[in-house]
Order: sequence, then structure tokens, then C-alpha cells
Amino acid sequence: MARNETDDTTTAGEVEEPRAGRRRAARYIVPVTVMGVAAATIGLVPALADSGDPDLPDITAAQLIEKIAQSDVERLSGTVKITTDLGLPDLGGLESGLLSGAAGGEDGEGGSSADPSGRLTELASGTHTLRVAADGPDRQKLSLLENAAEYSLIHNGKDVWGYDSASNEVYHATVDEADTKERSAQRPPATPKDFAEEALKAVDDTTSVKVDGTAQVAGRDAYRLVVEPKQSGSTVGAISIAVDHETGMPLKFTLTPAGGGSAVVDVGFTKVSFDRPDASTFRFTPPKGAKVTEDTEQDRAHGGFGGKPERGPKPEEDLAKGLDGLRMLGEGWNTVATFDTGTGAGLPTEEAGGDLGGFLGSLGDQVKGDFGKGTVFSTRLVNALITEDGTVYVGTVTKDALVKAAEAGK
Repeated sequence: MARNETDDTTTAGEVEEPRAGRRRAARYIVPVTVMGVAAATIGLVPALADSGDPDLPDITAAQLIEKIAQSDVERLSGTVKITTDLGLPDLGGLESGLLSGAAGGEDGEGGSSADPSGRLTELASGTHTLRVAADGPDRQKLSLLENAAEYSLIHNGKDVWGYDSASNEVYHATVDEADTKERSAQRPPATPKDFAEEALKAVDDTTSVKVDGTAQVAGRDAYRLVVEPKQSGSTVGAISIAVDHETGMPLKFTLTPAGGGSAVVDVGFTKVSFDRPDASTFRFTPPKGAKVTEDTEQDRAHGGFGGKPERGPKPEEDLAKGLDGLRMLGEGWNTVATFDTGTGAGLPTEEAGGDLGGFLGSLGDQVKGDFGKGTVFSTRLVNALITEDGTVYVGTVTKDALVKAAEAGK
């Protein structure tokens, strides 16, 4: 049994100190990308199997972090499970319609049910089972298993295929090497490794990092790395990362909220092999009679999965370029991001906005402070305040901490 590391590990000394701006941006990005987990090329997600704690050599937190950094797994196949529970309000299916409309263009028409930009948003809530395979940067496949149908997303060289068996629709796009590299750099975290790397960027002297024993995931021996905020006021309770003993690849990522209850996001393999998948895994030919939608310039402009990504800001260090005057308030896990929507006004009131204004207001809590009046929208992880002048404050902090941050930052 690996010994439990009770000493807190910070970036000072044992772990290389990332730039302050990058770390603070990463801390903001980690919770936000939980909601965008489905937007990536290949999303691997799962649940931990309790089958005994293996006896592994002792390792420190710093050594385990380095092991993750040095992991170079490029070939794998397996089954994964993802459960996401942000505690979003039940909108009776309205949110699905809005997402589908966005995927199909500004008017919500002309889209394909096989377009991954719409289909993979399903992973942002609920529990899903996937089959995944990868053979280097040019060949990946993800299949979302449903009750009586299957959705597959295949990247093979220059071709990207999406196939929805329920509607017999196909989505096709082509990418070149430069597009593939840029998209890989811009996509939000989706695999346990992606999430682990983003979470570890947030480690600083406000963070406790320790090795908390061992576990088995998908039949493989793993160390358990636990990351916890030292500060009060954060909605993040703990982040647990199961790290494969042999390869150093994160096999499971679990984020639990400070408020207790089930995990907000639980991503882990239930079956995995690091052997090279058969080449036939990545071959695809549209079935007879299938409706094929080719990627268009409009799709590319909207950043569709297979299309050419926009030459926009990188997701961390240049995040501020994508928002109007993005600022970070506070420090550590209590960091709050604030920016101006540019509208000069908040949400429509019930008087001005009619039923829509009343509906939106009913989803949040009305607050007031030195910033004026506003509405706080809450999930189990992320809270967001929209003031009456159109300023937004968002962070993985409690409602009270968010209001205090808004008052201090005014």
C-alpha cells in the first residue's frame, strides 16, 4: 500500500511554479470547462471500480505529478463512463432545443443530427457510456451508446466523420495537420488526463495536494492523488485523480462539491487496453441511403468539430481577448472572474421583458450590494452574478463569497 502523504504539496520547490496569470486563468477555466466537456475531439469518461487497494511502492505527490506530466500514451481502446451533475434547473427539454438550434446555425435550421457540435453537448449532463479508441494524433474514435442507437465520431487522417444510426445521417469534414494541431490546442479538457492537467495548473500555496492511498480502475493499479482548496468559500470540495501505476496516465477524474452529495463530474475508464487498435476501427464508409452533410465555410466560422478553427485567442493566457475587460478578483480558489457584457443592462425585468423576463428571474436569486442589483444563477459548482448594468461575476465560490467579491471589485 502506498503511504498516505499528509504533508501539503505546493508549487513551491517540488512542482514548477506556473506563471501567475496562467494559473489564475486555469482556475477559472477548470470549472467552466466541466460544462463544455462534450466539445472535444474525443471524450473519455468513467467510474471508479472498487476491487481492493493494490500494494504499490511509496510515491510523493510531487513525483506523482511528474509522472502524469511525463505520460505519453497515444494508443488505447476501451469503455468509459461519464456522469455530470451540475444541478442545473429542469427546463423541460428547452435547453436541448436551444443547443440544437445553435449547432444548426443562427436560425437553427439546416443542421445535421450527425454534427458533433450538437451531439456531444449531451455529455454535459446525465450519465453516458462511450466506447473509445485512439492511435496517435491522427486516428481517434468515440461512440456514444444509446438505448437503441449509436452515435460515432471518427477522425482518420484528413477525414472526420460523424454518424447517427438513429436518423441514418452522416457528417463529413476534412482537416489538415495545422488545423488538427490548432484544434487540439484550443479544445477544452475532455479526457481524465486533460482534466487532471488543468486542475494541477491551479495548484499554489492555497492548495493541499497529497497521495491518498491506491485504487483499481478498470482492473489497473493506480495511485490516488487528491487536490483540495485550503480556503473557505470555494464550492470545490476535492478533486481526486486516479493515476495508472505503469503509464502515469490519469484513469479517473472526480470532482466533488464542498456542499456534499454526489460528484459534480465523474470521469473514468471501466475497461481499457493500451494495445494498438485495429486499423479497421477508424475506417468509415457512409451506409447506403444515408444523408451526408459536408462541412461548409459557415460551419468552420462557428468552430464546428471538423471544420477549420477560427484564429482566435488561446484558451488560457489569451482568454481575456475573448471577453470585454476580463479581470480576476481575489486569489487562490476564491478567484472570481468579472467582465462586461457590453450591453449596458442586465437581464430583462418582468415588467420590461414580460414572460421571458419573469422566467429568467425565477431561475436565479435577486441580490443587491455596492454594485447595485443583480441576479445570481447557481449550480453545484459554478455561481454567476449578472448585475443590472450588464457586469458578470463568475467563479467556483459560494453565493455569499460571490456577492462580497462583486462589492469589493466595484
